[in-house]
Amino acid sequence: QVQVVESGGGLVQTGGSLRLSCAASGRTASVNAMGWFRQAPGKEREFVAAISGSGGTTYYADSVKGRFTLSRDITKNTVYLQMNSLKPEDTAVYYCATGRLLRWPEVERGMDYWGKGTLVTVSS
Repeated sequence: QVQVVESGGGLVQTGGSLRLSCAASGRTASVNAMGWFRQAPGKEREFVAAISGSGGTTYYADSVKGRFTLSRDITKNTVYLQMNSLKPEDTAVYYCATGRLLRWPEVERGMDYWGKGTLVTVSS
């Protein structure tokens, strides 16, 4: 099994920044792709960003391109989502996931293990 733990959520004002972290532990031989998804109140979960095992390939949702940056520390099996210029519509529970394959565009299908989520609230 692989455990996935997110951290770094919180309350921030419009235009502010937050950095989310996601660490995978356990049977990390199964850890390759890692990604972030989010679910706003009353909405379905949506893709945010994903990164390949080597860190050489990243994908972003159009809604966050240019504002969010996903990076990876391979030695720590950890990814970081730097979120800048935050907007109220970014308010959601952010979930980290990991899997063996980085599928595009159906990223979620390649994810096998999920964290419990961390709440990001952007006030207007």
